[in-house]
Amino acid sequence: MRPCDLEKNREIVFHALPAGQAARALRLLQGMDGLEVAAGESPNHLRVRYHVCEYTLEGLETALASQGFHLDNSLLSKLKRALAYFCEGVQRGNVEANEPDIKSQQAFMKVYEHHLHGDRDETPEEWRDYK
Repeated sequence: MRPCDLEKNREIVFHALPAGQAARALRLLQGMDGLEVAAGESPNHLRVRYHVCEYTLEGLETALASQGFHLDNSLLSKLKRALAYFCEGVQRGNVEANEPDIKSQQAFMKVYEHHLHGDRDETPEEWRDYK
């Protein structure tokens, strides 16, 4: 997976009523670090750009809904939303699975150091430096 696959450009679509939701949401989201927000092509649309490790569409839309915003609930919007939620969830899971588990690696190194595994040099110490 290329790093650019984790950068998302999404569109949040609001219900037509009450009017002006996209503009209010734009002002609300503009100050967030790592989130680029712009007005969409329609008065009810908002364009967002983010890294999937920092934000998800589901998280953004859930936060907006908890603040009283109403999202578009047409069948097409629901399908697009569900697909984006699923894909971002899988990508986040894959990124977490690829991160090294430092504590497990350190434990393995300790066990390896104390385990008799046959990689020891049986040459006496005084013969190793002989030239």
